Amino acid sequence: MSHHTIVPSLFPPPGYAHAAVVGTGTRVAFMAGSVPLDADGELIGPGDPVAQAHQVLANLDEALHAIGSGLPHVVATTVYVVADEPADLSRVWDVVHASGLTEGPHTSTLVGVACLGYTGQLVEITATAVVP
Repeated sequence: MSHHTIVPSLFPPPGYAHAAVVGTGTRVAFMAGSVPLDADGELIGPGDPVAQAHQVLANLDEALHAIGSGLPHVVATTVYVVADEPADLSRVWDVVHASGLTEGPHTSTLVGVACLGYTGQLVEITATAVVP
């Protein structure tokens, strides 16, 4: 379905691949940004990017299962974190890495941003996944 590559001549990525190639005839899903809201639309973990990362991943996992996929089938993510310091990005990345999402490994970009769409939102993840 997909092939992941870590390029030996490049810096070894921490928990992700440099490239992912999806085979011809494979179904691919482009997921909307997963946000830290519960089923009632309430923000989970105000002021806590780690708690929000857990909720974002739970929501992403649920959305993926709804289409017949799952975290192990994700080939690419972009992780957005409202942060001024790299340490805040690292704390969120630790949650992403521990989630099993990086088994594969997938390709990823981790980005510090000034703000996200919902008041108090600190984390969002977009993903592309194979649908087996």
